[in-house]
Amino acid sequence: MALRAFFLLFVSAFLALSTPFSHAADTSAVTLRVGVLQFGTVNWELDVMQARNLAQKRGLNLKVVPLASGDASTIALQGGAVDVIVSDWIWVTRQRAEGNNFTLVPYSNAVGTVMVKGDSPVRSVADLKGKTLGISGGPSDKVWLLLRAFTQKKYGFDLNSAARPVFAAPPLLNELALSGQVDAALNVWHFDARLEAAGMHPVIRLPEVLASLGVDKPIPLIGWVFREDFAAKNPEVMEKFFQSSMEAKSLMAKNDAEWERLKPLMRAEDNATFIALRNGYRNGIPTCTEADYLTHVSTVFKVLGENGGDKLVGKSRTLSEGTFWSGFKLPTCPKN
Repeated sequence: MALRAFFLLFVSAFLALSTPFSHAADTSAVTLRVGVLQFGTVNWELDVMQARNLAQKRGLNLKVVPLASGDASTIALQGGAVDVIVSDWIWVTRQRAEGNNFTLVPYSNAVGTVMVKGDSPVRSVADLKGKTLGISGGPSDKVWLLLRAFTQKKYGFDLNSAARPVFAAPPLLNELALSGQVDAALNVWHFDARLEAAGMHPVIRLPEVLASLGVDKPIPLIGWVFREDFAAKNPEVMEKFFQSSMEAKSLMAKNDAEWERLKPLMRAEDNATFIALRNGYRNGIPTCTEADYLTHVSTVFKVLGENGGDKLVGKSRTLSEGTFWSGFKLPTCPKN
């Protein structure tokens, strides 16, 4: 804990010296510091926002602060070195249960799935019994926990003991999957896209898992995370940022030429990988939210708490009030 605290202070002091949230010297615009993983997919949207001046035309300057990992992102936000990051609502609700007033606005619905080779005998989750399953997020990964809950409910066994789980970093896991050293892989979505481009296919997708748990509508999985008190002091700044984000997503959803411009940033090995990454990103864009999405998120959180315990959710046992910021909302999805 002492080492983490020291690191937090070090990162905060180092980054805060760079470009704090402030009025720009030459205009009436303000600067918002956005912390992102150095090679993460969030950079694609931010690149569109900056290349098309989507924030600047609203009087907002963006300062993109590259960070090394998810932990570095949350530490930078906690220490005040950045104003906004991307994280999930599990982290946010856990922080709120501990008295820290972080909140979020939906960013993406994209999530990883179980991938197998084309000639694999694994045709359903039931076939994973006795097989080696590679997992990228560690024992507390939310999709892994939901998959375990699904399997327990539908097939009556726990994959944690019935299969042979192996945990590895996303790039290594893809290597293990392609070389056949694991029978199936549960990776993050953009690494799954690379596996799909290489000829692998999904065994099950998250909507099917969620439907078995009583959630039959899409839910936001990760979001733009920030301090609620910061947003309360700067509501117009946050409004401008989220409007810029929505406009960027709209361009990315419809404009293939925008993706051609992004291609070098995406580091796609070939055109098939480029297309899989583009389509995967588009599929995760939240264009609206269901009227009862908080009920669905609460249901999923309950399942995660039951399976992940304190290590995942900390003191929180229900979704904390205010986890999703009320100051900005996506349009409500039309009723079917």
